[in-house]
Amino acid sequence: MQLTNAEEQLMEHLWKLEKAFMKDLLEAYTKPKPATTTVATLLRRMIDKKFVAYTEFGNSREYYPLVKKTDYFSKHVNGLISNFFNNSASQFASFFTTETNLTELELEELKKIIDSELKKKKK
Repeated sequence: MQLTNAEEQLMEHLWKLEKAFMKDLLEAYTKPKPATTTVATLLRRMIDKKFVAYTEFGNSREYYPLVKKTDYFSKHVNGLISNFFNNSASQFASFFTTETNLTELELEELKKIIDSELKKKKK
């Protein structure tokens, strides 16, 4: 299941805060802040999608994510690889490294990550 852009933005705040009341979520936005009713609607949709849950404290609800950020984005990257790169991670990596204007330093960092993962796989 996928989130809309507005839901993703709210989810980013919730992932960062880990747990939050409505006022905390509203404070996390930069100006212009969305209306409380807008955030409430987004939260309701995200609860229906099983991305968010809450604990009630009297009349207040403390919201928390049910989906880890890494799991959400991993699913999207894998979908991207599947849909646009014939399910080939190497085609994706080739495109990513040649078409994103990475600096030499960033390429070196990627190389270190790949080398580290290769060592883990060989064990």
